[in-house]
Parts: sequence; C-alpha cells; structure tokens
Amino acid sequence: MPKTKNRAVMIWLFAFAFVVAFLVVFGGFVRLTRSGLSVVEWNPVSGVFPPIGGQAWQNEFAKYQLTPEFQKVNHNMTLEQYQRIFYIEWLHRLIARLAGLFYAIPAFNFLIKGAIPLKEFGIYVLMGLLFIGQAFMGWFMVASGLVDRPSVSHFRLTLHLLLALSLFGLSLGVALGHRNGFPDFSNKFKWSGFTKLAVTGMIVLLIQISYGGFTAGLKAGHVSNTWPLMFGKWLPAGLFSNGINLIKSPQTIVFVHRWFAFIVLIFGIVLYILARKRNYPTSITKGILWILGLGSLQIVLGIFVVIFNVQISLALLHQLTAVILFGWAVFLIDRLRVLN
Repeated sequence: MPKTKNRAVMIWLFAFAFVVAFLVVFGGFVRLTRSGLSVVEWNPVSGVFPPIGGQAWQNEFAKYQLTPEFQKVNHNMTLEQYQRIFYIEWLHRLIARLAGLFYAIPAFNFLIKGAIPLKEFGIYVLMGLLFIGQAFMGWFMVASGLVDRPSVSHFRLTLHLLLALSLFGLSLGVALGHRNGFPDFSNKFKWSGFTKLAVTGMIVLLIQISYGGFTAGLKAGHVSNTWPLMFGKWLPAGLFSNGINLIKSPQTIVFVHRWFAFIVLIFGIVLYILARKRNYPTSITKGILWILGLGSLQIVLGIFVVIFNVQISLALLHQLTAVILFGWAVFLIDRLRVLN
C-alpha cells in the first residue's frame, strides 16, 4: 500500500476515476443502442481509424452481415444504419484506448520523477492490470455474440462491468489516500465492527449491480413493464423452481434485481442508525445519508425504466446513479478507515 502523498498524483487519479466512470456509462449506451457487435474484429492499431471510402465500408458491412445479430435481428439494416451503430462502438473503443494512455503515461511519468516511489508502484501496476483485464473481457464479451447467438454472454458482460468498477473503486480509493493519508497495515491494523458492516454493505451493493449486469445482458428489463407486480402477480410461479434460474432465467434475474435493491437500502438505514447511536462524525452520517438518497433515487429510476420499457435516457441515468452510489460507498469506507 502507498505511503507517500502527492497532490498531483491525487488529481490525476480523481480524473482517471472520472474517465473510467464515463466509460462504464458510455458502455451502457453502446449496449442500449445494440452497437456493441457492429465492429467484428479487434485491431488495436489499425482499428484506431474508421473505414475510409465506400469500398472499405462495404467490406466492413459484409463482415457484419455474417454475424448472428445481422442474420437474426438486423437483416433489413442498410449501410447507412450500420454506419451509425459502427461509429458508436468505434468511439467507445477509441475512448478506451485514450483512457489507457491517460493512465499509462502519467503513471510512468510520476514514477520516473519520483512522485511515486518504485517500492510503492505495485498498486499502480494492479490498476494497469485491471485496465487490461477489463479491456480483454470487453472483447471476450463481444466475441461471445459473433458465433451462434445475436447477443453477448450476460456472464461476460457482468464480469466486464465488475472489472471496470473495481478499477474505478481502486483509483478513487488511492486518490482519497493521497488526500487523507494511507492506512498503516504494519501496526496490526484492524477494521472496526461498524466498518466491517459497511464493507458487507458494499458487497451487497455489488451483488445488486451484478444482477443489473445480468438484467442488461439478457435484456430482462423488457420481460415485464409493470411494477410492483410482474405478470399480474407479486411472485410469479416457477421463478425459483430451479436454482440455476438465479443466474440464467431472465424472469428470475429481473425479479431479484427489482427487490434486492431494497436489501441494499435496508443496509444503509441500519448503518445510519448505528452511526447516529455511536456519535460518528458528521462526515460519516452525511455520507450515509447521501448513499440512502442515491439508493432511493436508484430504486425510483429503476421503476421508471420498467414502466417506460427501458427508455434509453432513463436507463443510462439509472446506470450512472449506480456508479455514483458505488463511488460514495468507496468514500464512506475511506472515511471509516481514517477513523480506525
């Protein structure tokens, strides 16, 4: 864990965390516009540029026409329509490339200049590996939709999302360390019971976000456009008839995603009550109130997404709120860590 604080490194990491958060939300836009399978090859160098000229576009379109998505979903698509979704995915990959440079160049520059000591560079190497890992998982995810199905694996999509969120959380946490100081694990550092409960709450939040990834990957948000009832019932028959339904059935997954959000909210309420009883500083109680507010907003947005049949702007706002909520959870853990 780093020990050396540096304001310039802190600013860079906060900015990088913002870039990663933007990429997560833009990835949601790619998914909602069904653009992710439009670029059927991964060319790290030549892929920086879009097709140039009519023949190049025809060649690229011909590759897409061989995919299950074109043959089963978009068989009436014109070249002009294809160009629109191509540019969305191409821009997504271009921003990801630029984000990689935005990480790598400052990181090694700070290392060379001594702002980041070599013995403390391990955490930054981990960030780089997370970035590479989520980029690879992004292509691995796309590849799953190019063989025999017109959609990507919801497991790979969720793992891609969780790796990106891990990178976001780590960069944000280290940035906060540069601001507030890093923990000294050499002196038998221990988490308090309250902090352990807060970490558990973050894990519960990540489970809910994972089910959001499953829901997105399976397009399960379109299963039912009514709330709180699904198919006219509080608990539709057969949802939990098989354990595998919890990770494969669109109906079961979206049902869990709808109601597990309230478990996250209950965790926040319990944390707030305990923090008030133990007279925790205002920064802690206000942080928890922010989490409760964002959690409530997230639930309301989720309901609107259902009722309005996954309208793109609402769905993106729903996803953005989830990223901000996770960021506030990281902030809360950091404040509790400082108190320990």
